[in-house]
Amino acid sequence: MNDRPSATELLAAVERFLEETAVPGLEGPAKYHARVAANVVRIVARELATEDEHLAREWDGLAALLDSQGEPKPDERASLREAIVARNQELVRRIRAGDADAGAWRGELIAHLSRVVADKLDVAQPPRTKESP
Repeated sequence: MNDRPSATELLAAVERFLEETAVPGLEGPAKYHARVAANVVRIVARELATEDEHLAREWDGLAALLDSQGEPKPDERASLREAIVARNQELVRRIRAGDADAGAWRGELIAHLSRVVADKLDVAQPPRTKESP
């Protein structure tokens, strides 16, 4: 692992280059693609900054829904992602079986899914600026 520059600092440098140097010097499709690339860099930076928190929140929400709170959370990020995929497959199975058709579990499920979707949108959508509607 390198100390400096960090991944976040490298992404910020690429974003600055794209926005301040590349985009102003380009026209047409190339300008559009440079703006898209700058947005991709921002998305990756936001994902790096929030991924651990979002994964932990999703793990905890799935644990509550699936009554598996005693199961230890994997330490490694890749293993945690795989375990979340497996838990989501179980969640899908329960939804297909009709467990979410009515009752308290349905409300808990909707609250969990709302949190997970909000976390994903926080990463995917650029923050609103003063110029944004």
